[in-house]
Amino acid sequence: MDLTVLLILTVGVFIGFYVQTVIGFAGSLIALPILLLGMQLQDAIAYISIFYLFSSAFLITKEWKNIDKKIIFKLAITSVIGVILGITLLTYSKPIVLKKGLGVFILLYVAYVLYGKKKIKLNKGGVISFGVIAGFFSGLFSTGGPLYVICIENSVKDIKALRATMIGVLGLVTLTRVPALAVSGILKFSHLEMTLLVFPVFLFAQFLGKRTFIKINESGFKKLLMVLLCVSGLILIV
Repeated sequence: MDLTVLLILTVGVFIGFYVQTVIGFAGSLIALPILLLGMQLQDAIAYISIFYLFSSAFLITKEWKNIDKKIIFKLAITSVIGVILGITLLTYSKPIVLKKGLGVFILLYVAYVLYGKKKIKLNKGGVISFGVIAGFFSGLFSTGGPLYVICIENSVKDIKALRATMIGVLGLVTLTRVPALAVSGILKFSHLEMTLLVFPVFLFAQFLGKRTFIKINESGFKKLLMVLLCVSGLILIV
C-alpha cells in the first residue's frame, strides 16, 4: 500500500465531500485537483465516483422531501447519454490533456460566478442541451455540478430546494457513472479496498458538513470556495 496515495486520498475526500455536503455540489471540483497530486486521472475519478455513491445515498434520504422530482425526470435521459460519452472519452484520451482541460473548465466556472451579470435563462431545448453537457463532464471529470446548477436555477428559487434537487440529480448521475466505469475497466476492485480505509473520514466530512450547513454564512463560504477553485484550476493547467 502506498501511504502517500492513502494520505492524499484522505485529504481530498475529506475536503471535497465536506464542501459537497454543505452546498450540494462542487465536491469533485475541490477533491479532484488534490487527488491528482498523487494518482492518475482515471484512478481519481474512480475513487470520487465511489464516494459520490455513498454521499448521494446518505443525502437523498435526508433531502427527499425537498427534491423537485419534475426536474430530475427532465434531466434523466440527457444526463445518462452525456455520462456515457464522457466516460468513453476518459477511457481513450490522454490524461495530461484532460487535466489541463479540467483546469480551464474550473476557471471558466469561477469567472462565470464572479463576473456573470445575468443568470443564463434556458428554454426546454436549452435544458436538454445543458443536461447532455453536464452529464458529459460528470462522466469525464465528475464535475457536471456547475452546469446542473444553471439548469436547476431556472426552475427552483428556494435555496433548500435548489440544494436538494442538485443532490438528487448528482445521485442519478452517479448511479449511471459507477456501473459504466466498472464496465470500461476504469473502476477496479483495488479502488474499493482503498475506499474502505478512508470511509470513516468520509463519514466525518458528511457529519461536519451537515452541521456547517445549519450555521452557514453563505456569502463568506462561497467566496472561500471560489478562491480554492481558482487555485486548483491554475495548478492543473500549469
